[in-house]
Amino acid sequence: MSADEKAPRRLGDLERLVMEQLWAADGALTVREVHERLSGTRELAYTTVMTVLDRLAKKRLTERERDGKAWRYKAAAPREELAADLMKDALDRAGDRREALVRFVGQVSDEEAALLRDALARLEAREG
Repeated sequence: MSADEKAPRRLGDLERLVMEQLWAADGALTVREVHERLSGTRELAYTTVMTVLDRLAKKRLTERERDGKAWRYKAAAPREELAADLMKDALDRAGDRREALVRFVGQVSDEEAALLRDALARLEAREG
């Protein structure tokens, strides 16, 4: 398996819309349920939603289980985990990882900087 195959997958616009429905749901959803939730904001064919969910399952971004004749889908990981994986992958591909990290930190808000300081303090305390 190449490094690209292990890299987190970026989401296309439609994939992101579908994943947002799964992240917002209390449990696994059928294709029909995802289609109904999206129909209020976007006109999509049922088969398009089915294809996107199948593609997301193949990318291992969703997990699915049989429910009679239908599949039920749920997000394989929280949205925050996907974002963290994408940020780590971006750093891995940055060339100068240290410089990219410093530039990233230079762009965060004061609130985000405080969150980073708290996270680093917890990490240092855990490592003793």
